[in-house]
Amino acid sequence: MIERGRISSLQMAIMMYPTILATAILLVPAITAKHAKQDMWLSPVWASLIGFLTVYIAYRLHKLYPKESIVEYSELILGRIFGKIIGLVYILFYLHVNGIVIREYGEFVVGTFLHHTPMFAVAGILVLVCAFAVRGGVEVIARSAEICVPIVFFLLLLLLILVIPDLDPKNMFPIFEYGMMPSFMGSAVPQSWFSEFILIAFLLPYLTDKAKGKKWGMLSVSAVMLTMVMTNIHALFLFGEITASLTYPIMLASRYISLADFLEHLESIVMAIWVTGTFIKISVFYYAIVLGTSQWLKLSDYRPIVFPIGFLLVIISFWVAPNLQELTHFLGTSGVFYFLSVQTGIPMLLLIIAGIRKKIHPNKEELKT
Repeated sequence: MIERGRISSLQMAIMMYPTILATAILLVPAITAKHAKQDMWLSPVWASLIGFLTVYIAYRLHKLYPKESIVEYSELILGRIFGKIIGLVYILFYLHVNGIVIREYGEFVVGTFLHHTPMFAVAGILVLVCAFAVRGGVEVIARSAEICVPIVFFLLLLLLILVIPDLDPKNMFPIFEYGMMPSFMGSAVPQSWFSEFILIAFLLPYLTDKAKGKKWGMLSVSAVMLTMVMTNIHALFLFGEITASLTYPIMLASRYISLADFLEHLESIVMAIWVTGTFIKISVFYYAIVLGTSQWLKLSDYRPIVFPIGFLLVIISFWVAPNLQELTHFLGTSGVFYFLSVQTGIPMLLLIIAGIRKKIHPNKEELKT
């Protein structure tokens, strides 16, 4: 194996938590509210079904090919040519997606805090830090997540608690005014975030306790779903119908906090959540790109390509969209089908084909569990 590091299933679950939530907690509430309106709190529950399905698919494929990532076993399932094509699709896809994440980070930091700082500098500095983590391997990223995630969770919980005095539960009514369909429609965008759990296909081969991989993957999906429900409820209770017109509802929520005219303007909490969570998210995507590229090219070491790919990611982040409005529109429309087809559709197809091949050729070495 190219990667010699090992992580536990718990560490994998901790890594995936901010990988999904880092950008979702700021962008998803507003996008969901456009379709679900006052039923937006329920949308993450329906969306999480895609997360559970994706984890199940990734784990089943891992049981069939325990030592390979999705880039490697695509060749075993589809043959060398078609497998190489699928592997290339994933490498290019994650280059694009990570470029989107980096652009979201840059837009938020520059647009909200550092108005006069070039976005290239903001994005480049974070990617450089992530590059050092990726170069250190999966263990370094996992240990970074173990340190950062409790801090992110505590800060988010603190923010949600402090804003409670300003919440108005009446904004939740009438519940199901137009039936269940709005909440289903509102779940479409969060589904694309939950489909990112296919990234565990790059992590499962390096678990020390592989038998617990599915359990901790499912628990991570549950944790993400509950956090999304809580952030959506707070956004709904605080802003009501205008939630859909806001870009960063949770950011604005922090400005409502005022305790004894002393504890006010806690935007720094949101900033800390965003930067810390995004660092883990970019690192995990970055690692998948580097590892996948090395496996696709049959390299003996992935470290020499870490910094070149980091530079490419910064360039792609400026190419993905002309501005934040165009990017948000893409994520809320065609981006949903784009993410789901690659991150859930293709793995499901691979699992079906692998199952058929296993029945036809049960004794083939590459299909043994």
